[in-house]
Amino acid sequence: MSAPASDVILDRMMALHPKIIDLTLDRVWRLLDRLGNPQEALPPVIHIAGTNGKGSSLAMLRAGLEGARQRVHAYTSPHLARFHERIRLAGELIPEPDLAAVLDECYAANGGAEITYFEITTCAALLAMSRVPADYTLLEVGLGGRLDATNVIDRPALTMITPVSMDHQQFLGDTLADIAAEKAGILKPGVTCVVGPQADPALEVIERTAARTGSPLLAHGQHWHAAEEAGRLVYQDETGLRDLPLPNLPGAHQIENAGAALAALRHLQMGEAAYEAAVTRAEWPGRMQRLTTGPLAEAAPEAELWLDGGHNAAAGQALGRHLSSLAPRPTHLVCGMLNTKDISGYLRPLADAADSLTAIDIPGEANTLPAEQTAAAAAGVGLPAATAPDALSAVRRITAREPRARVLICGSLYLAGAVLRENA
Repeated sequence: MSAPASDVILDRMMALHPKIIDLTLDRVWRLLDRLGNPQEALPPVIHIAGTNGKGSSLAMLRAGLEGARQRVHAYTSPHLARFHERIRLAGELIPEPDLAAVLDECYAANGGAEITYFEITTCAALLAMSRVPADYTLLEVGLGGRLDATNVIDRPALTMITPVSMDHQQFLGDTLADIAAEKAGILKPGVTCVVGPQADPALEVIERTAARTGSPLLAHGQHWHAAEEAGRLVYQDETGLRDLPLPNLPGAHQIENAGAALAALRHLQMGEAAYEAAVTRAEWPGRMQRLTTGPLAEAAPEAELWLDGGHNAAAGQALGRHLSSLAPRPTHLVCGMLNTKDISGYLRPLADAADSLTAIDIPGEANTLPAEQTAAAAAGVGLPAATAPDALSAVRRITAREPRARVLICGSLYLAGAVLRENA
């Protein structure tokens, strides 16, 4: 069967990529101008930056808006199995003919000039969303914020900054304050920003930027609070308290992500139906996703299989806390990471929550960290480690010894995507 037309065009776009990535908006502005500036025709935009939790917060915000009967566009990255996952038009994944058409239009308008893959595909997403009626547009930042290709909206309806932590230091800076400054680059004069939990150095930078730009803040711990109490999510802000079900997305860290989404929905005055839907209807594949069907589940019918794409130290801490909160069960990791990530920082918080790690390469990924190096890093933080050729082999090996084990496949969204494709 021939590849979809969109895949062919996406492959062509890769050839336009500059030899060296320099974060700039010049290429994006040039192409958007040639396309007629579709960013100016979008439904009201909610722009979301952060290191951890921005995808989950976006998913809950989308569920809440849709629960209030709003039509919602959403742009996220990266995709897991298919590029179409990045673009939702009024709630539905972009159809193949529409995707191929806007990609082709952007490729032609670019005229062969250098532009990154993310930049040109972001322009295609903005073009597609500008042509379909909706009530809101949710834009997730790809990298940083200040110079990210999504940062082309003059006056969004709202901005959000989820927790900032160390990641992408080669592009964003070597300190938490430097990285927070890049994230805070999405703040706009007079536009309210919902701020999730932050370490003090990050919050100080965000607050200074907000003071300079005249951006009102709704900050966690100051203007809103979210916590678990007696098996419920209790959210409180200056307008009162809400008692809601716990988020359907697993993990204690989702309490705070839900809080950010609720703060946004409260600011937009969406009402009770939206708050309930935000915590009960959100979908976000590859983030502590339970695998119950497919070849992996069939190979380990008694096991408890999970998949997560978190890949930095903060994600490792959240995963470690979540695994430690689950009912006791032998727990084993199957891990593959990119060679650009802080693998020891990611694995260290997991060492006390898991019994072993089996390292694998990320299939088809040139920048995978070799399995042997992943295993060495695991051993270095106290995790007994081995290697396997792929996830299926690793799961089979683990469950041959312990059929009822808990197995978490983790370390990268690229690995999560490969697993979902192979397990379909």
